[in-house]
Amino acid sequence: MRDQKVIAAELENLGYTLVDIEREAGGLLRVTIENPDYERLITVADCEKVSHQLSYTLPVENIPYERLEISSPGLDRPIKTALDFERFSGMEVDLKLRVAVGNRKNFRGVLQGLLSGDVNSPDAKFGLVFEAADGQPSQLEFSLAEVDKTRLVPVIDFKGRKS
Repeated sequence: MRDQKVIAAELENLGYTLVDIEREAGGLLRVTIENPDYERLITVADCEKVSHQLSYTLPVENIPYERLEISSPGLDRPIKTALDFERFSGMEVDLKLRVAVGNRKNFRGVLQGLLSGDVNSPDAKFGLVFEAADGQPSQLEFSLAEVDKTRLVPVIDFKGRKS
C-alpha cells in the first residue's frame, strides 16, 4: 500500500495517473500509467520520463525491485477502482469474481456503473448486464470486494470492421 502511494504521488507530480502496479517473478515491477486527459495516449517518451524518475525515487523510498517496466493500460485496460467502474459504464468488460455466483466466476457483459450506495463506500454495488445460460439478459450486482479482476474487452477497428 505504501509503494502504491509513493508511486502514485510521483506520477501525479509528473502529470500522469497510476492505473496499476504488478510485481512479477525475477523482481520485475510493472507500473501502468495513463494521462489524466484520457484522450491523450501514452507514448514511449512518457514511459521513458516516468522510468527515469522512478529509477531515482524507488531506491530513496526503499521500494525493492530488480527491473522496472512502465507501460500504458492497453486495449484491455484493467478496471480497478470505483471511479473506473463508473467511468467505463456502458462498455463491455470481462469480470472475474473471487467466489462463484451460481457456479460461475467469469462474466462478459456491459458495465452498468454504480447501482446503490456511495461510490467511495465499501458497500457500493455496481452492475453488469450479461447473457445468462438460457440466452436471456441478466444483471449481476457486485461490490469491489467481490471482484478478482476486470478488464475492458478490446474493440479493434480494421478499416471500419470491428473485431
